[in-house]
Amino acid sequence: MLTIAAGNTALQSVLPALGRSLHVPDSAVAAAFSVSALLWVLAAPFWAKRSDRHGRRAMILLGVGGFVVSLSVCGVFLTAGINGWIGGTTAFLCFIVGRLIYGTFGAAAPPAVQALVAGSTTRAQRTKALTLLGSAFGLGTILGPAIAPYLILGSVGGVEIGLAGPAFLFALFGLCVWVAVRQMLPNDVIPQPGTRGAANAYPSIGGQSSGASITAATEPHSEQVGYTDSRIRGWMIAGLIMGHGQTMTGQAIGFLVIDRLHLAPALALQPTGIVLMMGAGAALLVQWGIIPNLDLRPRAMMLAGLLIAALGCALTGLATSLYSIACAYALASVGFGFTRPAFTAGASLAVGHNAQGAVAGKVTSINGAAFVLGPSIGVGLYEAWHPLPYLTAGAAMLLLFLYARFTLREPSAISLAGAQLPR
Repeated sequence: MLTIAAGNTALQSVLPALGRSLHVPDSAVAAAFSVSALLWVLAAPFWAKRSDRHGRRAMILLGVGGFVVSLSVCGVFLTAGINGWIGGTTAFLCFIVGRLIYGTFGAAAPPAVQALVAGSTTRAQRTKALTLLGSAFGLGTILGPAIAPYLILGSVGGVEIGLAGPAFLFALFGLCVWVAVRQMLPNDVIPQPGTRGAANAYPSIGGQSSGASITAATEPHSEQVGYTDSRIRGWMIAGLIMGHGQTMTGQAIGFLVIDRLHLAPALALQPTGIVLMMGAGAALLVQWGIIPNLDLRPRAMMLAGLLIAALGCALTGLATSLYSIACAYALASVGFGFTRPAFTAGASLAVGHNAQGAVAGKVTSINGAAFVLGPSIGVGLYEAWHPLPYLTAGAAMLLLFLYARFTLREPSAISLAGAQLPR
């Protein structure tokens, strides 16, 4: 779980510099991840259901294998572009093919892992074990950008690898995981009754696990709940807008660092990594440190988070130094660190126990949908005017604050302790 998430976000963090070095439009870089996220959102429920009918080990091998093949294809064609064997546009078109492989097959592993762990633990142990898996997935989205600058390679056999290094090295890590899975995990050809996996949201920078997929894997689906159900409609709207604001700003941050600091693409990785680590650390501080120690209801978390995120987004768009960009982006991440679990918990508390599984599935799909259009919208606005995605996201968070203040309601009879909060 950690390897799949870290490999994807490591590649995502170096792509702005790679795109600039290959003279590819910024929007093409965003499109590469948008199409991958779209296929992930469509394929994840399919693989989750298939893992319930077939062997978990086979689905994990399929997902990790798709991850390895995808990164290998990406690395080969990026290297070809870096060395001038093919044009930059051709290299990126072939790169997108590699991303399509990841989006289609990479989504097979997380639900199968969940189901395998669920079948290997008692009911009392299950939630804790699945929470650890979710934490590994979320931690991978942080470690990827953190270590990517250290995976840049020089010349190998006279071939310049450079910025394609993270793709090759994470493909190697993935191959080691694939071998370990094949050798060590049980071959459960007939899955155990009563165990299942749930679709995970797309692993992306700023997309830490919300805990919804864990609830979807452990709660019954006896009551069907639609997106427009009056009990959760406001939370679904808030989650969709908030998620797009987060992905818009996160996808453009690499380009902002390059342009504001006037850096050559090859020199931008460490400053970009610092900014992304500051943002991830701030979000984790909120989700793992502040929220568990404060008795905040979901509505209060959402309102506070939206105001903080609005301020952080606006300041990021106006920042001109590495220090100011990192601090402003961290402030925005603090705000989103409140709003993401608030969305998950608020939707959970709005319905009864029998609908928890269905609502958790809706939360996961909303979180994933934000990574389909959000990156392309953010980078498109950035190309028009560099501060625009951040000022737009800040304004959207303020408008959403007004909507949430008058629309979102707190259930009075259910304790927050029963919500799907990250751990």
